[in-house]
Amino acid sequence: MKIGIIGYGSMGKMLLWKFAESGSYDKDSLLIANRTAEKLAETESIATVCSNTELAENADIIFVCLRPGDMKNVLAEIAPCIGKDSLLVTLNGSITFEMIKKVVDHKTAKVIPSVTAEINRSQTIVCYNDLVKQADKDILISLLGIIGEVIELPEEEVGMGSELVSCMPGFIAAVFDVICTAAEKHTDIPRGDIVKMVLNTMCGTGALMLDKDMSFEEVVSRVATKGGITEEGTKVIYDQFPMTAEELFNKTLEKRKITAEKAKGSFE
Repeated sequence: MKIGIIGYGSMGKMLLWKFAESGSYDKDSLLIANRTAEKLAETESIATVCSNTELAENADIIFVCLRPGDMKNVLAEIAPCIGKDSLLVTLNGSITFEMIKKVVDHKTAKVIPSVTAEINRSQTIVCYNDLVKQADKDILISLLGIIGEVIELPEEEVGMGSELVSCMPGFIAAVFDVICTAAEKHTDIPRGDIVKMVLNTMCGTGALMLDKDMSFEEVVSRVATKGGITEEGTKVIYDQFPMTAEELFNKTLEKRKITAEKAKGSFE
């Protein structure tokens, strides 16, 4: 099986190197194309550099890792070259199957990885158009298993799914950045140590909840004994943070709508 990746930006680069590092695909099995060919010099030991059309002609799975504004032209370019049994995969949540169909009517999947794919812990969102068969899904899920777990959602839920897995590392980092900064004001512990303590505790708490199938409420009740110190802190969070969380999703989902409308315009 040959895997093709069009676009060597952050996601295209990550996928190519992860597939190569897995040991399952050699240079002849990995095809890469990019508008700026010079950027591909570092890939020559692990992949075969192609034009967009050469890649589309030869790849069994074609990942298109491009910005919305570049997507239509590239899809139009490769449309006549895609094999009938090949699977087209886009990595842009703003581009709908309806938009893609206007340019190329082919079996297509949409994939949204997370930055945690860097450590093979991605929660990768995937959805499919009506032309994709179960055999195609099985192959794609196996391939994406290299970078973590795969979560299938209907297309209309991909936006919120992206908030929860693709955007969430940024949200979490921002929240704990604020917490660590606040903690600095009350201690002489160096910031680096504060950050390490918080991150290790965060990772440990997540592992505990997943391993023991514990809810958030169960963890709170285990730590926040009635009338104790932790209870005072959790009260503040439950009283004040819900408004912040609600505003966070209001803002990001509204931005997502605007981005989708702009992407739609690029296909008209």
